[in-house]
Amino acid sequence: MMKLLITIVQDQDVSSLLEALVENDFRATKLASTGGFLRTGNTTLLIGVEEKEIDMVLSLIKKTCKKREQMDSSSFLSFGRAGLDVHLDKVVVGGATIFSVDVERFEKI
Repeated sequence: MMKLLITIVQDQDVSSLLEALVENDFRATKLASTGGFLRTGNTTLLIGVEEKEIDMVLSLIKKTCKKREQMDSSSFLSFGRAGLDVHLDKVVVGGATIFSVDVERFEKI
């Protein structure tokens, strides 16, 4: 059975993931998207694979889409007399979010 992997990755990881997919004879459709939490650029990849190939694709995603810490400057504390106080939080970004969907029919025309 064919599966569609809807894979959301951080923009930093897209090039290396697409390269790894192509090197292993997988194809993907790239869609620009924006994350809701940090409002940073993400890319959504649509990857069609046979069910037996899912583990291979997931392995490639794990190797190329690493989690990392990033400073979140979106939370400003106050405008006090001493000046602007800025509070920077470290947040974990990266990795991937993957949805696997059964494909009822697939045609390549």
